Amino acid sequence: MNELTELNKKKILRLALYAGEIMLKNGAETYRVEDTIIRICKSKRLKHVSAFVTPTVIMVSDDRFDGFSFIKTIRSRKTDLNKISLINDFSRDFVSSSMDIETGLRELKKIEKATIYSISTKVIWSGIASAMFALLFGGSLYDFVGAFLISMLAMVVSDKLNQLSETSFLANAAAGVIIGVVSIIFKYLIAPANIDMIIVGSIMPLLPGVGLTNGIRDFISGDLISGLSRVSEAMLVAVSIAVGVGTSLSIWINIGGTL
Repeated sequence: MNELTELNKKKILRLALYAGEIMLKNGAETYRVEDTIIRICKSKRLKHVSAFVTPTVIMVSDDRFDGFSFIKTIRSRKTDLNKISLINDFSRDFVSSSMDIETGLRELKKIEKATIYSISTKVIWSGIASAMFALLFGGSLYDFVGAFLISMLAMVVSDKLNQLSETSFLANAAAGVIIGVVSIIFKYLIAPANIDMIIVGSIMPLLPGVGLTNGIRDFISGDLISGLSRVSEAMLVAVSIAVGVGTSLSIWINIGGTL
């Protein structure tokens, strides 16, 4: 094998790893990430390729004795189905066309930087969704308004803290505290609202529904490590929200307040 061929092999493996990294960081299932990596590699005649993916690490290797191996650690994850869709489209185009590696890397960099919704759009629609859930669970018009405003505030706090730290527990717990405290303020100073309905509606955008679903999907497909990791992460997120809300309500009750 000459030097140029080895260099091309490394570039293909790095390209596949990069595509898998973008997918995993944005909430894709592990089996989908592995399949995309292997398809990209095999489209460029790398037939002996293995990929092992968990929510925190990607390993790609030419599985012959003299092959190359690459490992990428994933430290933060979020849910962005648009980027996953873009990577799926990219992989199909890459496999079915004569796209070269340099062009592929440029396309992946564009996808990584792509933003379909601004933070203001996310916050406003999260507020609307929360308000609708408050009504769905039997809330009043006051609950609708409270969930709308409080959810937007919680989403802003969560987003800012996620930018400052890779620890999602802190961001979700802080958002839970905001929801609990402001719900109490809203009830007693602004409107005769139902705190339960406001809190239930406000926490909906924070709940890890996609992560829990993907974890169960990984279990079904036989990826036991990934399934356990994703389900555990989803449960930890839910616990952090509950800790935040519960702490604020508990303090209020202990100082003599009523719910």
